[in-house]
Amino acid sequence: MTGNSSPAAMRYDTGGSDGVEGCAGDGNAGEEDGMQVAAVLGERRGGGVEKPDPRPQEEFVVVKVHSAPMCTEYTAFMNGSVTDGLGHEAAGEVVSVDRSDRVRIGDRVVVMPQYPCGHCFLCEAGDYIHCEHNRDIKSIMGESAATATMAQYLVKPDALLVPIPDGMSYDHASMACCGLGPTFGALWLMDAGPGETVLIVGLGPVGLGGVVNAVHRGCRVIGVDREPYRLELARALGADAVVTAGELKENVEQIRDLTGGRGADLAIKCTAAPGAERLAIEATRRKGQVSFIGWGGEISVNTIISKGLRLHGAWHYNLSDAPELRAL
Repeated sequence: MTGNSSPAAMRYDTGGSDGVEGCAGDGNAGEEDGMQVAAVLGERRGGGVEKPDPRPQEEFVVVKVHSAPMCTEYTAFMNGSVTDGLGHEAAGEVVSVDRSDRVRIGDRVVVMPQYPCGHCFLCEAGDYIHCEHNRDIKSIMGESAATATMAQYLVKPDALLVPIPDGMSYDHASMACCGLGPTFGALWLMDAGPGETVLIVGLGPVGLGGVVNAVHRGCRVIGVDREPYRLELARALGADAVVTAGELKENVEQIRDLTGGRGADLAIKCTAAPGAERLAIEATRRKGQVSFIGWGGEISVNTIISKGLRLHGAWHYNLSDAPELRAL
């Protein structure tokens, strides 16, 4: 996951238009002809490739994918990076179980990213996203190691399947991953509360999710981006003010003007755009906090020390907080 992620629901196409070549329609795990998996076949060329149907094994269960948000997979499509391993988040239905005591066939679930060990102190604390011992699923399951989420089926440890509440759509539930998850975790780390000003640098889907999360917490939100369309979306989602990204000094002055001259209380960097990390640090008030979601960039230690800032790396959120996130 990265701050540039673009959670847009993946849908199969049976035609070959607009660069999409021969994706299959709905299938069922267990059919002899296997399942279809989305693939990048070349520059701006996508399609479906056939893979063996996955089989459950021990705690690994089979999930039929109903919605698969898109993160940075579009860059592979644009650049022609040939791959059939697209996607790391989804929402779907449990269709096959071996020995799981956590889920049953028919359960509607959100599929969390990664394949952590499940036993280290981080996993046991719910911070599985930081696990240092991710498992090699292919060596464990062989041809049944269906890990791509832009596919008809996948396998996942049952501990990483979060129940979907009754009445919630698969598309809505899938936002519990990159759409809302990273900024939810960032705001939790900073203990954001009513009345505090939150600066969100980068208003792609992850940043826009940050607007939703911050507004939900009663914060005042300032959003920064280059694209007018994204700025308009941020306002529609409840941002109190938006700033068009440009020259660093000018943007810092604009944000200070919006905060009574002192800067934002909290900032979240949700983009890999060059210079975004500097804006987040320079536009945050002294003794404020900054969370980094978007990868990339360099920071000045001197500025951090002189301003007394607290920094957080916010990749995702603690799994135990999933019920609170679902309330959004």
